[in-house]
Amino acid sequence: MIRYLVRRVLLLLITLLVTSMIVFALTQFLPGDIARLILGRDASPEAIETFRQEFGLNESLPMQYVNWLGGFLTGNWGKSFAEGNPSVRPLVLDRLGNSLILAGFTLLISVPIAILLGVMAALRENTWLDSLISLLSLSVVGLPEFVTGIVLINIFALGLGWFEATSLIQDDYNIGDWLRILTLPAITASFVLIGYITRLTRAGMIDELKKPYVQTAILKGLPFCQVIFKHVLRNALLPTITVIAISIGWLMGGIVVIENVFNFPGMGSLLVKAVEQKNLPILQAVVVLIVFIFAAANLIADLIYAALNPRIRLN
Repeated sequence: MIRYLVRRVLLLLITLLVTSMIVFALTQFLPGDIARLILGRDASPEAIETFRQEFGLNESLPMQYVNWLGGFLTGNWGKSFAEGNPSVRPLVLDRLGNSLILAGFTLLISVPIAILLGVMAALRENTWLDSLISLLSLSVVGLPEFVTGIVLINIFALGLGWFEATSLIQDDYNIGDWLRILTLPAITASFVLIGYITRLTRAGMIDELKKPYVQTAILKGLPFCQVIFKHVLRNALLPTITVIAISIGWLMGGIVVIENVFNFPGMGSLLVKAVEQKNLPILQAVVVLIVFIFAAANLIADLIYAALNPRIRLN
């Protein structure tokens, strides 16, 4: 198990190193002169040269990469190109905290509901309940996030007034305030996850229920609920774990539409803003951080795999 963990951690580090090279190279080949794009066409040559020296843009590309990577590893993520040149690290970490809260709340809603629906559909295979759950899961996957978000805002925020229409966050918010601003975007993101996880859980459960060990366990007198939730579900969830891990990466940076609909200050909206403003320090930091979270989530999924299926530890 230790060797397995060491190999995966080393692979994670190599992945991050390669990703950092790719991200840095892609941002360097953006069209136009970054200094002139940031300062404007009317900027003097002296101002442009000062800007390049301040951000190290006048050095060679390999040296720029070494300086950027060294600063990133030591916690110095550079300064933003935005007005006032704020430090990148606290800005990105603040957005990361918001995205982690939204992602965690979304998974808290979607995963238990999806697994329960998948188990119910599998246990009632080819019945009206199975058909209904399958139809609903396929329908919610096909719904565009911006449509779902706008409908929820109109009904539950503007109509009933139960939740906030926008997700502006303040420092003095309590748990009730957080629930009011997180519920609608979390439900919007949950629709897609519930559809995928339900279908995977159903397929895994049906496959496991047909295996001989299930009938053997029942014939030995084990309670049906114990057979389902302790044995069948344990094996059926292996493919689902991968989807949940991938969903964490998607929730951190891929729910751009949802964040824009609800004006949520997360990593996705920060990434879009950085691209629009050609703000390379923020763009590089956000992308590398999202890749790290995505890779770390997959590592955690592999460790859970090993816990649920001991044979993986031997390979």
